[in-house]
Amino acid sequence: MNNSNYNQVWNLDSIFPGGSKSIQLHNHLQVIKEGLQLMNKGLTITTKFNSEDANNVLNLLIEIGNMKLKLSQATSFITCLLAQDPMDSGANVLQSKISNLNSEYNIMLTKFQAIVANTPLNSWTELLESELLMDFKLILTECRKETESSLTSNEKAILSSLSTDGFHAWGQFYQTLMGNLTIDLQNDGKQQKYSIGQALNLRSHPDEKIRQSAHEALELKWKEQKESFAKILNHLAGFRLQMYSLQGINDVLEVPLSKNRMQKETLEAMWSAVSKHKKPFTNYLNHKGKINNKGKMQSYNFWAPLTITPRNIDYDNAIDLVKLHFRKFGPKLEQFVIKAIEKGWIEAENRSKKSAAAFCAGFPLTEESRVFMTYSGTMMSVLTLVHELGHAFHNSAMDGQHGLNKQYPLSIAETASTFSEIILLDAAIENAITKEEKIMLLDEKIKRSVMNFMNIHSRFLFEQNFYEERKTGYVSADRLNEIMQDAISVGYKDSLNNVSAYTWLWTPHFYMTNAPFYNFSYTFGYLLALSLFAKAKEMGADFENAYIQLLRDSGKMTMEELVFKHLNEDITQETFWEKGIMLGVRDVELFIELTALETN
Repeated sequence: MNNSNYNQVWNLDSIFPGGSKSIQLHNHLQVIKEGLQLMNKGLTITTKFNSEDANNVLNLLIEIGNMKLKLSQATSFITCLLAQDPMDSGANVLQSKISNLNSEYNIMLTKFQAIVANTPLNSWTELLESELLMDFKLILTECRKETESSLTSNEKAILSSLSTDGFHAWGQFYQTLMGNLTIDLQNDGKQQKYSIGQALNLRSHPDEKIRQSAHEALELKWKEQKESFAKILNHLAGFRLQMYSLQGINDVLEVPLSKNRMQKETLEAMWSAVSKHKKPFTNYLNHKGKINNKGKMQSYNFWAPLTITPRNIDYDNAIDLVKLHFRKFGPKLEQFVIKAIEKGWIEAENRSKKSAAAFCAGFPLTEESRVFMTYSGTMMSVLTLVHELGHAFHNSAMDGQHGLNKQYPLSIAETASTFSEIILLDAAIENAITKEEKIMLLDEKIKRSVMNFMNIHSRFLFEQNFYEERKTGYVSADRLNEIMQDAISVGYKDSLNNVSAYTWLWTPHFYMTNAPFYNFSYTFGYLLALSLFAKAKEMGADFENAYIQLLRDSGKMTMEELVFKHLNEDITQETFWEKGIMLGVRDVELFIELTALETN
């Protein structure tokens, strides 16, 4: 029985009542279908824009943006249905329908791009300088650039249509397959069945035997399923590579960099800075290994609490903790959290038959969000909660923006979520009553640095090397393990034992069809969040509004422009990234100093 004062089950009926059987949802999908047909018909008539067409272009962009909002609303709703119950057959049918509608939307965009491509350069230049279109300048510039592809608009339309069953369907199949997996474990003397999400939460269980048992049971499950998941990953990558080849794209990073609105020089500067400063974090892992009397750090102990009896943080206390520390940062952030709780935006109940991955789904049409996770009473769970609430706060910062300008890159999306984690951790460390509590919280903070500088780096290296091999043919499950193991070795500098070679299998980001290379954006967001937090301490109460303005600008600027405007920093230089890394290094130095007696 749930005795919490705060509801742990979200309210989806306020969006579309009745779940997958919702009449309102089916009507909404019909409106989208008819709207797309009408827009496609209208775009077929137009062949090019003239310099006097700024008002027509503006109206078209608003119409396209509104259609995107409607699609996002339905897509997010269906995603939430399948997360709370992967066996919802009605939601699976709806997912196929929304995939088809998204394909129709992409076909419509392709027609718009064809008109843009046919517009004479002089007319196009004048249009871009029109005051009416200033808010859409970046989007229009990107649109014109996309027309440089070697594919014709008709070929693009065919490719978009084929991707529904030949590409996105594989990603959806991954989610369904993973959502249906369970493992059996002994806990408290009883044999229990765990979803993958629940089993992964056991990584932070205080009992090492349970952590190790969960790790080993998961490894056996991955071994059983490896061929199926290898097929899914190979088909996803194969389709993506063929799509790139048809468009004349040779570098697999070209598309993710474009989607993140980031220059390659920025990415290279970031990874170069990270690679140069891994030694303090290998020292941290080796030190933790000694504290645990294990010599080298074991992977299943990475998320373990340092104390034998860590404080269990029940859901009510977690929410109160979040509100307290967010209040100290700024009233708008606290008010947002209260709103999210009161309106039933959070699904946190710890139950089986839920999807494994935590996420935040935006509902831009009604300007709300939904947070999905499995809360387990650990500090790790509290941080997952604030991470996803950070995404939701970013969504709320975009309220009132034009539909197309509500879409921001993944890199900046991970900034708001990480910034929320830092607020909570920093405040908790500062307010720690005992040395033991301070060490425990500092440990949680450093784990975030290790994840972003080592784990995420290994994911990036894996994808780079996997895609290179996939160009020459199918990559076997065993070979995927080898590529993953090599990437882990480089990422962690061999400072972690028993890391799962099946990380490629259970990392959902590798299977996301709309987000290739969804890895480096986490490290980007983490380091940018550290810079923002330093700025917040400098500015005090004035910072919250400036922070919200940065988030509002995130849908219409490149990352280089955004950071330069709001922080006056050049992110193509290693020196920018080193500032954030050094903050993490200082955390490690303090942790080792505070725990020095533990290893003597």
